[in-house]
Amino acid sequence: FGRGRPSNVAGGKQTESGRRQASMSEFLQRIERIAVMVILAIAVWMPGLAKAETANMPRLFTDQQYVEDVRLNSSLDVTNPEAVLEFVLNSLPDQVTVYPTENYYYFYFYHGGVKWAGNLRFDAETRDEGKVHMSYFRDFTEWQGEETDYTVIWDSERGVDVKKQGDLLYEVTYKGRSVAFQLNQMEGVEPPASIIMESEEYLGPIFDESGFRFFLVFDAPARAFKYILDETAAVADELLKSELSPDISIGRRTGFAFLNDKYAERKVLIGVYGGNIGLNNYLDGPFDQLPDNFLKGDELRKAILVLSPELDGTIDRFGNSENDTVRYLIAPYMSYEYEYDLGAFLECGKAATPRAYYACLNISGSSRSYNSSEETKDQPPSSNTTGN
Repeated sequence: FGRGRPSNVAGGKQTESGRRQASMSEFLQRIERIAVMVILAIAVWMPGLAKAETANMPRLFTDQQYVEDVRLNSSLDVTNPEAVLEFVLNSLPDQVTVYPTENYYYFYFYHGGVKWAGNLRFDAETRDEGKVHMSYFRDFTEWQGEETDYTVIWDSERGVDVKKQGDLLYEVTYKGRSVAFQLNQMEGVEPPASIIMESEEYLGPIFDESGFRFFLVFDAPARAFKYILDETAAVADELLKSELSPDISIGRRTGFAFLNDKYAERKVLIGVYGGNIGLNNYLDGPFDQLPDNFLKGDELRKAILVLSPELDGTIDRFGNSENDTVRYLIAPYMSYEYEYDLGAFLECGKAATPRAYYACLNISGSSRSYNSSEETKDQPPSSNTTGN
């Protein structure tokens, strides 16, 4: 009996030890399960974080990519618009965004060591009829003039289906390949009431191919259109103060020149670098990106007729001629070569009235018409947009 107690006690201690071991085992299993759950949670969370971080990082372009593009022995038949359309659609993802408000989807590629540029355009008057315009050409340079361009209006008769799929959403199908083009949805974009003068009429929002946004307004008493910088969204450039005056700023990337308005807290576009206008590039100014999708009634046409009443009966509400070959050009800004050219606008500050001030800012005078075939190629009639 005496030996039994120690044995029982010992047995009791052994049982307690077993319980502790079992408890420790369960604890470790719980820790292991928690660790697995944490690892799984991190595994799920990290790709999202990496994706978010990647989305905020710039896109890298390399000389290697450029060299390989220009040296590629391309088999594309650039003289065949059907082949080029097929190439463009096959190169795009299933859905793309058309940012410019005249509904151009711009593209470029290299062939035979030469840069070709072009666009697909969803014209506000013809896209619902199942048509899409395409134009492409050798890109412009300062040392070589334009040669041959290719322009086609695609529709079902040419084997291309263009169907409206939603609000400003159009699907283009050719040879079994479909791409959806989402036009820029800027409906309801309005300027702050404080930056619009009583004499002005707001015509609509503009999204330029440069990435800039503007408000297009018309001032009937001053007989002037104005492109007002939209600062309700991020400005896609670094605006540098001019040495001429702190009231003039110039985009480091774009060369767009703005003047701080004397009468309102806003920046008015006063100049576009002439070299960009001549090269017909993405920085040639907003003259070719009017707010076609957002014009209300005949407001634009009526404004044009204030400046050019002789056009009454000859233009539609977009400013196009009856045969759609000419569109009224709205470019109330200077085509400048040097920064000091912009000094002419500083004299406008001496104007005694708002009407005189804004008439002075319209240094180019009345806008004028230009050939819409050039517009299709996104080209102004010349590098000088400062007069009639």
